[in-house]
Amino acid sequence: MSSRPIVILLAEDNPGDRRFTSLMLEESGLEVDLRHVEDGQQLMDYLHHRGAYNDPATAPHPGLILLDLHMPRKDGREALEEIKADPRLQAIPIVVLTGSEEDNDKWQSFDLRVSHYLVKPVDAKVLPELIRDFGFYWQSIQHNA
Repeated sequence: MSSRPIVILLAEDNPGDRRFTSLMLEESGLEVDLRHVEDGQQLMDYLHHRGAYNDPATAPHPGLILLDLHMPRKDGREALEEIKADPRLQAIPIVVLTGSEEDNDKWQSFDLRVSHYLVKPVDAKVLPELIRDFGFYWQSIQHNA
């Protein structure tokens, strides 16, 4: 679709969910550069190029973040609040992929301007379609850049 792959940063601590998400991204048919972190602290370190992620060449700016809310150290809710409060990061589209069906989590996420909120287990058709739709958006902004 585009000359550059979409860098997607997956913040997910469960290896099975990471594998499933990776397979769903392959199903989308888009050229994707999938990166992953295992908790909210690693997510923030990646986004701010700290520690193991200090080299922007190996930790490129994501075009999309797929975010689990329930993670160790710093959970996804805390990371989401930090991302949306940072002018350098707040424009990154975020899709919440979580096991939480709690209304409070949904409303808090939408109040922080997430693009989508998907409850796991995610239907095997929904995520690839969502990523394809995002790919059309990505292609248009890359074409106009």
